[in-house]
Amino acid sequence: MLFAKPGIYEPCGLFTLNHFKLIIITMLGIIVALNKTVNKSKEEIKQIIKRCTILVWILEAIKISFKITTGGIRNVNNYVPLYYCSLLLYAGGLASFSKGTLKRVGDVFLATGGIAGGLIFIVMPTTSLPTYPMMHFLSIYSFLFHGIMLYLGLLLNITNYITLQLSDIKYYASLVGAVCLLAFILNNIFDSNLMFISKNFPGMPIEYIYKYTGKFFTPVVSICQMTLPFYTIYGLRTKWTGSVLSQEPTAKRDGSLLHQ
Repeated sequence: MLFAKPGIYEPCGLFTLNHFKLIIITMLGIIVALNKTVNKSKEEIKQIIKRCTILVWILEAIKISFKITTGGIRNVNNYVPLYYCSLLLYAGGLASFSKGTLKRVGDVFLATGGIAGGLIFIVMPTTSLPTYPMMHFLSIYSFLFHGIMLYLGLLLNITNYITLQLSDIKYYASLVGAVCLLAFILNNIFDSNLMFISKNFPGMPIEYIYKYTGKFFTPVVSICQMTLPFYTIYGLRTKWTGSVLSQEPTAKRDGSLLHQ
């Protein structure tokens, strides 16, 4: 069952008992991982990012091999890692092995897009559970992948590994935009739908965008992916940190002593 071809076993399906089991297991794993790592130093957190990135690249290579073996090489939608959540692979690499601006690009995406992409997929795993059973490699890997994505995003924010600025949108948008551009080129060559920017994806919220945007579908979806996740997470983080600061004693916030 672990590497069975599609159609041999009954798929897990969305919002089924097994789907909820995977959600619970993933969330418990994230909680345990956070409890063990929130007190790590910045250098230790960087090593965690590096190890997670290496792990997902190894598993992604196995996934690509399986997809090509079972679905052929012509269907690039099936195996080319150029989707929003695939950006973990590239952002993780930048955050782990680069310095300066490129590292900032990786860190910013992990801290924003990682949370948005990981959480959305865990709730709506439309590329795995509708096709494969719960105990299939691709089902397990998809939840591990997006669990890591969500975990790293939360870790970077909780530990203040990175202090997000509104101006960081340029780093976030540059990475997502570059991948959208590459996906658009490949989509025109192979009639594919990488990054979901060239065709409709029935059953997903993107279907409504496709219906009402017409010929502007590609730029609208691209811009949405290049902006909305960042601003959403940035706004939530700003609100949360502001709330925390407002509850702290003034002496703790500014280092001064209050005299009664």
